[in-house]
Amino acid sequence: MSDTSTWAANSIPADIESRLHQLERMVAEAKNVPLSSSIMINRAEIEGVLAELRAVLPEELRHARWVIKEREEVLEKAQRDATTIVADAQDERVRLVSRTDVVNAANREAERIVDEADEHGRQIRLEAEDYVDAKLANFEVVLQKTLTAVERGREKLRGRLVSDELAEASEAYEDDEFTEG
Repeated sequence: MSDTSTWAANSIPADIESRLHQLERMVAEAKNVPLSSSIMINRAEIEGVLAELRAVLPEELRHARWVIKEREEVLEKAQRDATTIVADAQDERVRLVSRTDVVNAANREAERIVDEADEHGRQIRLEAEDYVDAKLANFEVVLQKTLTAVERGREKLRGRLVSDELAEASEAYEDDEFTEG
């Protein structure tokens, strides 16, 4: 049994169902027309049952139409809600993808800045090493000149000392000669 026939069977009021059973019984109990597949039914009885059905059916049909209309409205609302949810999900996806793109771009920019800073730091370090090396070379030259000057000074001092010693020795010799003689 389909959902519609189940609904119909379950939603038919007892009045209508009893009238339909009454019609079925009347057809089943009707006498056959001799030599034919037709049956004989009392017209007044059939018309009475049909009139009762017509009196009850309009209310049931209105109710069924209302149920169908309500069902269609619910389906339309569900469709609108589904469309809204899908649109919101797509907007959120675009936002997240956009955010991801922004994050990726920011990460790339950060990597570029770090690489640039590393390169700049390396250049500064090399320049500092070159500067210190040049200063040390100048200092070495100055020290070399100072050492040379110190050595000359010492040599002069030694020369003077030697000449002073000779002079003293010579004076002492002369003093000895004069005192002795």
